[in-house]
Amino acid sequence: MEVKNYMLERFLKYVTFNTESCDNATTVPTTEGQFVFARYLEQELKNMGLEDVVLDDKGYLYATLPANCNKNLPVIGFIAHLDTSPDMSGKNVTPRVVNNYPGGDVLLNAKENIYLKVEDFPEVEAYKGNDLIVTDGTTLLGADDKAGVAEIVTAIAYLQAHPEIEHGKIRIAFNPDEEIGRGAHNFNVPLFGCDWAYTVDGGSEGELEFENFNAGSASFSIQGRNVHPGYAKGKMLNALRVATAIVEAIPANESPECTTGYEGFYHLMSINGGVDHAEVSYIIRDHSREIFEKRMDFMRKVETLINEKYGNGVVTLELKEQYRNMREQVEPKMHIIELAKQAMEKAGVVPQIKPIRGGTDGAQLSFMGLPCPNLFAGGINFHSRYEFVSLQVMEKAVMTIVNIAAGVNNI
Repeated sequence: MEVKNYMLERFLKYVTFNTESCDNATTVPTTEGQFVFARYLEQELKNMGLEDVVLDDKGYLYATLPANCNKNLPVIGFIAHLDTSPDMSGKNVTPRVVNNYPGGDVLLNAKENIYLKVEDFPEVEAYKGNDLIVTDGTTLLGADDKAGVAEIVTAIAYLQAHPEIEHGKIRIAFNPDEEIGRGAHNFNVPLFGCDWAYTVDGGSEGELEFENFNAGSASFSIQGRNVHPGYAKGKMLNALRVATAIVEAIPANESPECTTGYEGFYHLMSINGGVDHAEVSYIIRDHSREIFEKRMDFMRKVETLINEKYGNGVVTLELKEQYRNMREQVEPKMHIIELAKQAMEKAGVVPQIKPIRGGTDGAQLSFMGLPCPNLFAGGINFHSRYEFVSLQVMEKAVMTIVNIAAGVNNI
């Protein structure tokens, strides 16, 4: 089979599905569009002849490529997510292929004068000579993670077309709501039945990740006191001013825009409300468990400090832990990382092992008994109108998956 065209056809089809997840929804999945996409994939996998194709009532899709040899090999899995981020519209995505990208700025939308500019995104210059899939500048592309979906499906088709490549039983799964942190919540690990798996949800070529942030959220609820501003002296308590005091108490130099690598942060997500009542929302991240706990404790100290200043009970803090660093689960089984490294090298890829400045479903799955590091999918500038992906990098991701499947023979 011709990998590039097979994969491109599927990816261009997949991104037409509007699969934004919704953080405020209580349904599973949180949007119907994810179910529509899952049903489409369900039929596609059945048409490919895969076995055990199951789409459950929560939008989780599972399937099996049976072993083609009699060896007693581990069962491995590959996972990607169905949803796209609600940070940018995923409706009416109109992708375009820039063949043999010559370098320089890329015009995304002439009518709106939207460019992917080298000045703003210098990394695009590294893809000279590649075929780039870009947006029309009005939506995200959806390479996060429909590139991963397309790569997994293409890799399975490649293995079917090349029976000379011996492999054990391979399981694949596509799940909803990863972008809002719920992707693993209803994942059926026993049904999946793998010794280990890989999420195909990373960024640039060669990314191989088995460390991620410890993650939490902090929500400050502020009860003010509103009276007529003409008669407010000594009476009014402006909840918005209290909100600004909370923000000022949290180090601005420990925010996402000031940190990199293993450095953690406090990220101000929203300030909502008015004089009578307001809310301040943060997310908290750190690779170190010890420092993460200190960051969570610092938020408690901020609550105490603000209440001492404005009155007991004015501020109420709700802290939640979201996910943990998968490293502690993967590190005892480093052969699965070595297998991925060797598979990349065989595909002509230089492995880039680095921590995820975020999280993946694999983090939660690892603590559910399924060690699950993350492989590159190729997308750049996720969650934005400037998102793009290289077809050549996607091809290498496909061959990395194929080489992992074949390489299990050597463990």
